Amino acid sequence: MHQRRKAREVTLQVLYELDVLGIGIQEAIDRFWANFEAPEEARKFSSFLIEGTWNNREEIDGLIGGSSENWTMARMSRVDKSILRMAVYELLYCHDIPPKVTLNEAIDLGKVYGSENSGAFINGILDALYGKLRKKDEDHDIDGLTGSAGS
Repeated sequence: MHQRRKAREVTLQVLYELDVLGIGIQEAIDRFWANFEAPEEARKFSSFLIEGTWNNREEIDGLIGGSSENWTMARMSRVDKSILRMAVYELLYCHDIPPKVTLNEAIDLGKVYGSENSGAFINGILDALYGKLRKKDEDHDIDGLTGSAGS
């Protein structure tokens, strides 16, 4: 799992660069790996997270914005925003990663790379968002059971 932590750190750095510079995904990834080394497993996982997060950021940003009281995406620090985007991508699309792992990793990254309050800020938004996602899944499961019972 140490490789996944490293991959998330890389992902954070590249997502930040994408947000600041507005360059293409592959260019950002290539620029990063031209200057840093990591095991192949970390490189693959980080590329997967970077591409998935960046390509789905419109949906992800909508979910984050809908779960953050009194905070617009524009007001959030780029570090916090990048961590949140990555975590939401994992929650939505990486079903092999337990949600609690995703939440803990995001909070830890916020504490290390963000401001003094980033860990708590990230925790609050992800907790609210994860609660909404779970409720939506439960409602979908109930609808599915109700719909099939009448068949």
